[in-house]
Amino acid sequence: MLKVVGRSEHYHGAVLDNVVLPYALRQKGRFRALSQSNLDVGFFLTRGDVLHDGDFLHTECGQVLQVVAEKEAVVTASCSDWQTFAKACYHMGNRHVPMAIGERWLRFQPDHVLQNMVEVLGLTCRAHQAEFTPENGAYHSSHGGAGGHSHHHEHDDHGHSHSGHHH
Repeated sequence: MLKVVGRSEHYHGAVLDNVVLPYALRQKGRFRALSQSNLDVGFFLTRGDVLHDGDFLHTECGQVLQVVAEKEAVVTASCSDWQTFAKACYHMGNRHVPMAIGERWLRFQPDHVLQNMVEVLGLTCRAHQAEFTPENGAYHSSHGGAGGHSHHHEHDDHGHSHSGHHH
Protein backbone atom coordinates (compact mmCIF):
# COMPACT_ATOMS: atom_id res chain seq x y z
CA MET A 1 0.00 0.00 0.00
CA LEU A 2 1.21 3.50 -0.87
CA LYS A 3 0.95 5.77 2.19
CA VAL A 4 0.04 9.38 1.40
CA VAL A 5 1.54 11.53 4.15
CA GLY A 6 1.54 15.02 2.61
CA ARG A 7 0.00 17.23 -0.02
CA SER A 8 1.02 20.28 -2.01
CA GLU A 9 -0.44 22.59 -4.60
CA HIS A 10 2.67 22.69 -6.78
CA TYR A 11 5.02 19.94 -7.90
CA HIS A 12 7.39 19.66 -10.83
CA GLY A 13 8.25 16.07 -11.62
CA ALA A 14 6.82 12.71 -12.53
CA VAL A 15 3.37 11.80 -11.22
CA LEU A 16 2.88 8.08 -10.64
CA ASP A 17 -0.90 7.99 -11.01
CA ASN A 18 -4.18 9.85 -10.48
CA VAL A 19 -6.62 9.22 -7.64
CA VAL A 20 -10.23 10.12 -8.52
CA LEU A 21 -12.10 11.05 -5.34
CA PRO A 22 -15.60 12.36 -4.55
CA TYR A 23 -16.03 15.25 -2.10
CA ALA A 24 -17.07 12.86 0.69
CA LEU A 25 -13.57 11.29 0.63
CA ARG A 26 -11.61 14.47 -0.20
CA GLN A 27 -12.64 15.94 3.18
CA LYS A 28 -11.42 12.95 5.23
CA GLY A 29 -7.94 12.61 6.67
CA ARG A 30 -7.73 8.82 7.00
CA PHE A 31 -9.09 6.51 4.29
CA ARG A 32 -8.12 4.03 1.59
CA ALA A 33 -8.81 4.27 -2.13
CA LEU A 34 -7.65 2.77 -5.41
CA SER A 35 -5.75 4.86 -7.93
CA GLN A 36 -6.77 4.86 -11.61
CA SER A 37 -4.41 1.95 -12.28
CA ASN A 38 -5.67 0.06 -9.17
CA LEU A 39 -2.83 0.86 -6.79
CA ASP A 40 -3.87 0.54 -3.13
CA VAL A 41 -3.50 3.99 -1.55
CA GLY A 42 -3.82 4.81 2.15
CA PHE A 43 -4.33 8.43 3.18
CA PHE A 44 -2.77 9.75 6.40
CA LEU A 45 -3.41 13.49 6.20
CA THR A 46 -4.32 16.32 8.57
CA ARG A 47 -8.02 16.14 9.40
CA GLY A 48 -10.08 19.06 8.19
CA ASP A 49 -7.82 19.82 5.22
CA VAL A 50 -9.93 19.25 2.07
CA LEU A 51 -8.18 17.90 -1.01
CA HIS A 52 -8.81 19.86 -4.22
CA ASP A 53 -8.75 18.87 -7.87
CA GLY A 54 -5.14 19.05 -9.04
CA ASP A 55 -3.50 18.71 -5.60
CA PHE A 56 -0.35 16.60 -5.42
CA LEU A 57 -0.15 13.76 -2.89
CA HIS A 58 3.25 12.81 -1.50
CA THR A 59 3.78 9.24 -0.36
CA GLU A 60 6.04 8.00 2.39
CA CYS A 61 8.32 6.39 -0.23
CA GLY A 62 8.71 9.52 -2.37
CA GLN A 63 6.11 8.82 -5.06
CA VAL A 64 3.65 11.51 -6.13
CA LEU A 65 -0.01 11.04 -7.03
CA GLN A 66 -2.47 13.67 -8.25
CA VAL A 67 -6.03 14.29 -7.05
CA VAL A 68 -8.84 14.35 -9.59
CA ALA A 69 -12.19 15.56 -8.23
CA GLU A 70 -14.79 12.99 -9.21
CA LYS A 71 -17.83 14.30 -11.07
CA GLU A 72 -20.87 13.75 -8.86
CA ALA A 73 -24.55 14.68 -8.68
CA VAL A 74 -24.93 18.39 -7.90
CA VAL A 75 -27.39 21.24 -8.37
CA THR A 76 -26.00 24.49 -9.77
CA ALA A 77 -28.23 27.51 -9.18
CA SER A 78 -27.55 30.75 -11.03
CA CYS A 79 -29.02 34.18 -11.66
CA SER A 80 -28.16 37.35 -13.55
CA ASP A 81 -28.15 39.92 -10.74
CA TRP A 82 -25.98 40.30 -7.66
CA GLN A 83 -28.75 41.19 -5.19
CA THR A 84 -30.69 37.98 -5.92
CA PHE A 85 -27.42 36.04 -5.68
CA ALA A 86 -26.50 37.69 -2.35
CA LYS A 87 -29.92 36.85 -0.87
CA ALA A 88 -29.58 33.22 -1.98
CA CYS A 89 -26.09 32.98 -0.42
CA TYR A 90 -27.42 34.47 2.81
CA HIS A 91 -30.30 31.99 3.06
CA MET A 92 -28.12 29.01 2.07
CA GLY A 93 -25.45 30.10 4.56
CA ASN A 94 -28.01 30.13 7.34
CA ARG A 95 -28.57 26.42 6.69
CA HIS A 96 -24.86 25.57 7.03
CA VAL A 97 -24.80 23.28 4.00
CA PRO A 98 -21.63 22.66 2.00
CA MET A 99 -21.75 24.99 -0.99
CA ALA A 100 -19.42 25.95 -3.83
CA ILE A 101 -19.71 29.60 -4.87
CA GLY A 102 -18.81 31.25 -8.17
CA GLU A 103 -19.75 34.48 -9.94
CA ARG A 104 -23.56 34.59 -9.54
CA TRP A 105 -23.79 30.80 -9.19
CA LEU A 106 -23.76 28.42 -6.27
CA ARG A 107 -23.55 24.63 -6.23
CA PHE A 108 -24.79 22.18 -3.64
CA GLN A 109 -25.53 18.49 -3.24
CA PRO A 110 -29.04 17.52 -4.46
CA ASP A 111 -31.72 18.55 -1.97
CA HIS A 112 -35.23 19.40 -3.17
CA VAL A 113 -35.92 21.71 -0.19
CA LEU A 114 -32.81 23.81 -0.93
CA GLN A 115 -33.50 23.74 -4.66
CA ASN A 116 -37.07 24.95 -4.11
CA MET A 117 -35.85 27.73 -1.79
CA VAL A 118 -33.32 29.16 -4.28
CA GLU A 119 -35.86 28.87 -7.12
CA VAL A 120 -38.39 30.87 -5.06
CA LEU A 121 -35.63 33.49 -4.54
CA GLY A 122 -35.28 33.76 -8.33
CA LEU A 123 -32.38 31.47 -9.27
CA THR A 124 -32.48 28.91 -12.08
CA CYS A 125 -31.39 25.41 -11.05
CA ARG A 126 -29.73 22.73 -13.11
CA ALA A 127 -29.15 19.18 -11.82
CA HIS A 128 -26.04 17.65 -13.41
CA GLN A 129 -22.74 15.86 -12.80
CA ALA A 130 -19.81 18.12 -11.86
CA GLU A 131 -16.86 18.51 -9.51
CA PHE A 132 -18.01 19.54 -6.03
CA THR A 133 -15.54 21.57 -3.96
CA PRO A 134 -17.44 23.64 -1.39
CA GLU A 135 -16.07 26.67 0.42
CA ASN A 136 -13.98 25.98 3.51
CA GLY A 137 -15.62 27.16 6.73
CA ALA A 138 -14.28 30.49 7.93
CA TYR A 139 -13.93 29.27 11.52
CA HIS A 140 -12.39 25.85 11.03
CA SER A 141 -10.27 26.38 7.94
CA SER A 142 -6.68 25.25 8.26
CA HIS A 143 -5.80 27.89 5.66
CA GLY A 144 -6.37 30.81 7.99
CA GLY A 145 -8.41 33.03 5.66
CA ALA A 146 -11.93 33.95 6.69
CA GLY A 147 -13.19 35.04 3.29
CA GLY A 148 -11.42 32.36 1.32
CA HIS A 149 -11.95 31.15 -2.20
CA SER A 150 -12.01 27.37 -2.18
CA HIS A 151 -8.60 27.02 -3.83
CA HIS A 152 -6.41 28.59 -1.16
CA HIS A 153 -3.69 26.12 -0.24
CA GLU A 154 -0.68 26.53 1.90
CA HIS A 155 2.55 25.56 0.24
CA ASP A 156 4.25 22.36 1.28
CA ASP A 157 5.18 23.54 4.76
CA HIS A 158 5.64 20.44 6.86
CA GLY A 159 9.36 20.98 7.15
CA HIS A 160 11.04 18.32 5.02
CA SER A 161 11.69 17.35 1.44
CA HIS A 162 10.19 14.27 -0.16
CA SER A 163 12.88 13.91 -2.82
CA GLY A 164 15.71 12.50 -0.72
CA HIS A 165 14.31 9.56 1.22
CA HIS A 166 13.14 6.33 -0.38
CA HIS A 167 11.83 3.55 1.85
